[in-house]
Amino acid sequence: MPLPAVFIQQCRSLLGSRQVIADPESLRVYDCDALSAYRQMPELVVLPESVAQVRALLKLCNEYRVPVVARGAGTGLSGGALPVAGGVVLGLSKMKRILAIDPVNCCATLQPGVRNLAISEAAKPYGLYYAPDPSSQIACSIGGNVAENAGGVHCLKYGLTVHNVLQVKLVTLDGQLMTLGGSGLDMPGYDVLALAIGSEGLLGVVVEITVRLLPVQPQTQVLLAAFAGVEQAGAAVAAIIA
Repeated sequence: MPLPAVFIQQCRSLLGSRQVIADPESLRVYDCDALSAYRQMPELVVLPESVAQVRALLKLCNEYRVPVVARGAGTGLSGGALPVAGGVVLGLSKMKRILAIDPVNCCATLQPGVRNLAISEAAKPYGLYYAPDPSSQIACSIGGNVAENAGGVHCLKYGLTVHNVLQVKLVTLDGQLMTLGGSGLDMPGYDVLALAIGSEGLLGVVVEITVRLLPVQPQTQVLLAAFAGVEQAGAAVAAIIA
């Protein structure tokens, strides 16, 4: 069922025509994420640039009962950014500002469209970096990492995204802005932050993230080890972890 013309017009009024995509050829860019085996054309793509715009858009979608799928860089392989038939894709790629780097408390506050690798590049002058690195870290965005609880080759030592995020601000479907977590080492009460990370946008659209930064390693060395059999290799891994 096509979206009401009045709904589309209100989206343009909120954002401006350049931030609302409705023509079929341009919409094809958003019909899947990196899991291209599944595709669904959205009815509309909206590209907000501020938290206020995200709140207004979600309120509008809630009013018209229009399904919404949040999208980051679209590098995910799980179909998390796959549009819903008859729905809107809310792209967060324009919200890509690094809001603050706090070298004393070893954390950074970012908008969701900031690339994973860009966090480490911004923190490097302070001798810090962001540990989780999905294989697509050169392109993937931190908002998508939070939505999917992304891991990567460092997760065995440093954990997943959930272990490296201190706080998120998210907007619920009715437009409310909520803050989960905090800057302290341990927040009182239920760990709702961990519930939100990996929820793929079902609980809200993340609009701001505070991540933990770690000191840059003084040296990185690549090693190659060869084993006569699988059992020896497994025993070596177990011994290293132990």
